[in-house]
Amino acid sequence: MADGELRRDPVSRGPRDGRDAEGVVNDVEDAQESDAARRRRRAQFLRELHEAKQLRDRVQPRRARAARMRQQMRMRTFRW
Repeated sequence: MADGELRRDPVSRGPRDGRDAEGVVNDVEDAQESDAARRRRRAQFLRELHEAKQLRDRVQPRRARAARMRQQMRMRTFRW
């Protein structure tokens, strides 16, 4: 078999690299779904993080007060 025949012969090639239109549509739907799922997971994580910070502030009032004071000092010395 000549080299040119090998390139034109579809049977000798491996699986197709291109995607059909249906595959592209499914990928778009999966991307949207995964994006929405990512946003839901992120929102849940941020809620839990906020709750954990509030709990830490309640059980360690001295440390929380010192952190507030440091933050106030940073804001007072911040330059625009």
